[in-house]
Amino acid sequence: MRSVGTVLALVVLATVVATFARRWRIPAPSLLVVAGLAVALLPGTPDIQISPEIIGLVVLPPLLYASAEELSWRELRAVWKPVGVLSIGLVLASAAAVGAVASLVTPLSWQMALVLGAVLASTDPVAVTALGRRLALPPKVQVLVQAESLFNDATSLVLFRVAVSVAVASAAVGWGAAAQEFALLAGGGMVIGAAVAGVVALIRRRTEDPVLETVISLVTPYAAYVLAEAAHASGVTSVVVAGVLLGGRGDRLTNARIRLQLHAVHGTVIFLLESVVFSLIGLALPAQVRALSDGDRSWPLYALAVAATLIAMRMLWLAPLSAVVQRKGGIQRMNWRVPVVLTWAGTRGVVPLAAALSIPVTTQAGATLSERPLVLVLTTSVVVATLVVQGFSLASVVRRSGIALEPDHTEREEAEARCSLATAGLSRLEEISDLEAVPDVVLDRLRRGLTARLDHARDRLSQDGDGTPTESADLTYRQLRRDLITVEAAELQRLYDEHRIGDTTRRRLQRSLDLEEARLADA
Repeated sequence: MRSVGTVLALVVLATVVATFARRWRIPAPSLLVVAGLAVALLPGTPDIQISPEIIGLVVLPPLLYASAEELSWRELRAVWKPVGVLSIGLVLASAAAVGAVASLVTPLSWQMALVLGAVLASTDPVAVTALGRRLALPPKVQVLVQAESLFNDATSLVLFRVAVSVAVASAAVGWGAAAQEFALLAGGGMVIGAAVAGVVALIRRRTEDPVLETVISLVTPYAAYVLAEAAHASGVTSVVVAGVLLGGRGDRLTNARIRLQLHAVHGTVIFLLESVVFSLIGLALPAQVRALSDGDRSWPLYALAVAATLIAMRMLWLAPLSAVVQRKGGIQRMNWRVPVVLTWAGTRGVVPLAAALSIPVTTQAGATLSERPLVLVLTTSVVVATLVVQGFSLASVVRRSGIALEPDHTEREEAEARCSLATAGLSRLEEISDLEAVPDVVLDRLRRGLTARLDHARDRLSQDGDGTPTESADLTYRQLRRDLITVEAAELQRLYDEHRIGDTTRRRLQRSLDLEEARLADA
């Protein structure tokens, strides 16, 4: 009962803190970590022990799936080359650099220093997505940061398994076997994720029950994760691939009412899980520090050296990569603001913590792995440092860099899209009017509504630069309005496919159409 009460108190605390973070426009992950750390330092607070199974199996799949669903498939295809370079090359370089620095400045053996490097080598998709939601980054920059954090798991996981086998079993590093394992982890995860996405898409196309749709949507990330792990592939990669594929096709799989319900349910689940898991990171650090031996009391300096190494290595990779990309794009004068933002956005979070917690307690010979507590402390402290320091200052860095999209840009893009949608609806309405099969009162009502929308959208752009219908007529109006919504949705997809609007605008306007369609169904 005491553990149940602790969990409930944690949920309440995390929810309250996250709510205030949203109201104050403060990064929720950063404030949650600080709040958890503050509570853990209070006298009488029980030690919090985080189970790797809870993090890996219960928390990670839905959070990763939600992050992947937000990823734009169109923008992903445009940045897949730099994403591949960062997901493999930067992870390997970061692991090697952290391992070398840790073996020099900390008491860790080179084997455990390599484990620490593998744990911290990759950025965290949960933290990156949670921090990036409130930033007006250009679409390609946002996708590059998110995609890198989502697809670098296979590389870091192979490194981690190799490093742990060296530390625990004193086995020699077989790089040929490691390459095969990478192919199995990444390739197997992609295949299983795509298969799960295909099966789920077939089921959801034939399902119109909102409750069943919600259950299927909630189970999908767990199914992708468990099936991949059972096949000794990467569960994280499987969840990410399933999320990207299904997220890009979500508008075609369900109707407006179900999409609105799924949006509400997913929002609630993700809010609760993110709130709890980030507060747990802060809560766990003091207990981990108390478990250290007397010879490890200089851990803050060690953590500072490791964090500085990660940031320096990230900048050393991103600066020349950004220069190459810009030069290929025809830009003669290099813009160094983008690599600075990308460097500062590379936070660590839940995934490194889950990996560190899964380090065995003993070696294969039965001896205690005495360096494990220090690796745990360094991992958690680096995670806390990146979430707090980089998290609280990231918005300022983006703003000072000058690459953030101005609110006027987003508003104009949305207003132009609304004009196109209203125009498409009016064109369809004129086609219906020529058939003379619809009462004039219904046509007038629809025409007035669309004209008002068109005028309102034009007003927004310029600022930036007759009888009562009967019940039968009202039914006809709703049917025709739904037909026009279908036309507007097709026009919205066309604007997106032609790169005239971004993914954020597309999702916002699609939700607006869904809300209106749901209101028509309820009327």
